[in-house]
Amino acid sequence: MAGRPSLKYLRTKGGLILLGLAVLAVMLVLQMVGVPAIDRAGSLLFDSYQRAKPRAYQDAGVRIVDIDDETLRRLGQWPWPRTDVADLTRRLTEAGAATVAFDIVFSEPDRTSPTRLAERMKRQGGNEAAIAALDTLPDNDAVLADTFRNSNVALAFFLTDDKQGGQVEPKMGFAVAGSPPSTGKATYTGAIQPLPALRDAAAGLGFVSLPPDSDGIVRKAPLISTQNGQLLPSLSLEALRTAYRTQSVIVKSSDASGEFSGDGSNVVSLKVGDSEVPTTKSGQLVMYFTAPHPERIVPAWKILTGQMSPAEMQRNFEGQVVFIGTSAQGLYDLKSTPIAQTELGVVVHAQALEQIITKSFLRQPDWAQGAERAALLVLGLIMAFSLPWLGATRGAILGLVMVGGMAGGSWLAFSREQILLDPTWPVLGLTLVYVIETALTYYREERQRAYIHQAFDRYLSPEMVKRIVDDPGSLKLGGEEREMTVLFCDIRGFSRLSEKLTPQEIIQFLIAFLTPMCDILLARKATIDKFIGDAVLAFWNAPLDDPDQYANAARGALGMTRRLREINVEMRDQSGGVWPGEVSIGIGLNAGPCCVGNMGSAQRLNYSLIGDTVNLASRIEGMTKYYGLQIAIGEDLRRHLPQFAIVALDHVRVVGRDAPEEIFALLGDESLEQEPAFRDFALRHQAMLDAYRAQDWAKADALAEAGQAAATGYGLRKFYLLMRERVAHFAANPPGEAWDGVFSATEK
Repeated sequence: MAGRPSLKYLRTKGGLILLGLAVLAVMLVLQMVGVPAIDRAGSLLFDSYQRAKPRAYQDAGVRIVDIDDETLRRLGQWPWPRTDVADLTRRLTEAGAATVAFDIVFSEPDRTSPTRLAERMKRQGGNEAAIAALDTLPDNDAVLADTFRNSNVALAFFLTDDKQGGQVEPKMGFAVAGSPPSTGKATYTGAIQPLPALRDAAAGLGFVSLPPDSDGIVRKAPLISTQNGQLLPSLSLEALRTAYRTQSVIVKSSDASGEFSGDGSNVVSLKVGDSEVPTTKSGQLVMYFTAPHPERIVPAWKILTGQMSPAEMQRNFEGQVVFIGTSAQGLYDLKSTPIAQTELGVVVHAQALEQIITKSFLRQPDWAQGAERAALLVLGLIMAFSLPWLGATRGAILGLVMVGGMAGGSWLAFSREQILLDPTWPVLGLTLVYVIETALTYYREERQRAYIHQAFDRYLSPEMVKRIVDDPGSLKLGGEEREMTVLFCDIRGFSRLSEKLTPQEIIQFLIAFLTPMCDILLARKATIDKFIGDAVLAFWNAPLDDPDQYANAARGALGMTRRLREINVEMRDQSGGVWPGEVSIGIGLNAGPCCVGNMGSAQRLNYSLIGDTVNLASRIEGMTKYYGLQIAIGEDLRRHLPQFAIVALDHVRVVGRDAPEEIFALLGDESLEQEPAFRDFALRHQAMLDAYRAQDWAKADALAEAGQAAATGYGLRKFYLLMRERVAHFAANPPGEAWDGVFSATEK
């Protein structure tokens, strides 16, 4: 017998451990399969790393010549005559540029070429002498091709999937070490190429396609792609090759590198000259961006207008790889990067080349994924086996240490070694193991029943607590949205009344007041939320459904005012009791959606409710003091009480709320509503309000004066005096046609 409790204890711990292991196994499987949303979270984390510590800019011998808006303003709209492009190329070559790489695809003939102009004039019947003169001039594209032959130029092309444009014939050769490389999704069937004459004259030819990730952000720049089985280089790779004046690039596959992953065809690195570039398995360079650096960019107009002297040209471009692109409005292609929401595509190509030259690489080595899975497995096992013995608090400390270690290790690997280790899966797995094991510990039936008793037995009637305990399923723990009715009650002039009493007498008075008030509310199935000094907050329809919540709330409020009148009489005739004279109250009622549930902190919870409905009920209670009545209700509750004796009061914009609310006075129950005298008063009362809102001041004042005696009998004396003051004010100071009849309250 002595060992039975221990066995039960161990069985409970064992169940928690098995659950934690099951969660861990699921997370490991999902990590291996891959979940795009979670994988994107890792990418976003690495983006934040780059923003926190971008690549330090180094002058790597890479420049960008930008055809910007100012250039077009000075030199004319794009496309320019190819002779202007030839002039730009020639000037850069004469300045000593190692390579001129165009991020522009010259796929169509120059429409300003003399031969094309001559053809157009022939069709239009132009001057024959002019046509003959044009025919003698060289073709612009031919001029540009001649310039390319005398320069070291790399041209651009786009890769497409439409099977058009012909097969690209690369300028470079590829030497493959290992299995034939696979470029994954970077495989195409078509291309948009430069004109054949330009293509033949250029020293290099590279693609400029930059496919973003699924969220539209460019994080990798493909260095090689495949078109119909043919390996092709990117513009940045081709620019480097032509600068080195080599003929080939070595592509190393995983089975030739000592790395073991996939089927051996995964790309590991590329080698151009003495530069070896680590890549992803599909031949992409993981981009490590710098912050914006204007010094790498030179506007084209400064070159073409001669503003830069030969010495400046030589200083800026000698030995440089020069990319030519455009940022002019309507011409440039924008890319989103981890550093910038909008970036020029040519800047991405230039930064890729800078990384290659300076050897500033972000790396995801073949062991990184294994390390991430090992971290999830090892730390998850420690968490799963430790939590049942440590408990929630010490388990949380252990989890925070593990999560912090993973996050810190990931950041240190990036900031110090430029290695990308993704902590997303380990952190998520540890969090789920902790949450699920802890939740199972705290949400068992016996704990739930004990919690219900503790949370509700002082705030609900004993019958309701018994119903909840007998059927816990009828109570939805945690926050939930419900249609509810809310009551705020406050003692009028409590500060003035308490001046007559000692602190001990104040407590005795509040007990004598609150006890009968709460008895009435509990009898009407209310839940007492809290006491705020002399104020009471109660609500209906939670935690259990109350189909009669609106009527119960109205009858509860009427019962409170009726019982208070009786207590005032009883206390006046008694000696020895603590009661500070005539006590009066104000009650605000409202109905609508609220969020109700266990709220507070980890140290202290309270079953309470929040929402606009609650705030408005509080403001309505505050308005009872202004209007001099006992019970005021909102328009949402008014719709649910058609049989009660209710009259409209005012359209009010209460403090802290922009939308106006119509407020009503609850004067009695169904019996009062059936009395002919009340019905007659209610009709005349509404007529007075209608005249007031129609700005018929004379009629409104006459009706208010005639109904003042009856209004006093229903507790509306102050309201009628207030309305007569307003009418007199507006009669002397008309508010104008734009007046909406809304009163803006200035006090809560």
